[in-house]
Amino acid sequence: MKRVLDLVLCLVATLLLALPLLLVALAVRLTSPGPVLYWSDRVGRNNVLFRMPKFRSMRVGTPAVATHLLSQPDRYLTPIGSFLRKSSLDELPQLWSIWVGDMSFVGPRPALFNQHDLIALRTQYGVERLLPGLTGWAQVNGRDELPIPQKVALDVYYLQQQSVRLDLYIVYRTAFKVLRQDGVSH
Repeated sequence: MKRVLDLVLCLVATLLLALPLLLVALAVRLTSPGPVLYWSDRVGRNNVLFRMPKFRSMRVGTPAVATHLLSQPDRYLTPIGSFLRKSSLDELPQLWSIWVGDMSFVGPRPALFNQHDLIALRTQYGVERLLPGLTGWAQVNGRDELPIPQKVALDVYYLQQQSVRLDLYIVYRTAFKVLRQDGVSH
């Protein structure tokens, strides 16, 4: 049922967001050299790596680490990078990852390939069995501001409580978080 819901929501979102997707792609292209998309190596279900697309918000050559690990992360942002991140528009290409089955609309956010502490803790609690999501319980309860143990505790809660009703509630709360730009550090 979850996969069917993902596909239907993905199709509807792609149709509704076609023009914004095109406009953001054009803005990225016109404001900084390099590709429009950044393909990030992420950890998926059962700790299998996959390539996740995002609109490029960082300059070409930025180290592939979590933004909070960069010294002076603002200096790596493209001219529209901060706006893309705060508005979450950089995440829209992940509709592709949902379409091909690497992600779901709701699940734990996929870890970067080198976030070993997060990966190990999720594996310890069985969270790696879940398909990663565009949004998740941790995102609507703190997003970037959460320390890893708290993020994993929220992922475990989602693992134990997951349902269509909870997924719809998370999508609803995500819309408000994105509109208010809550919990975005860069």
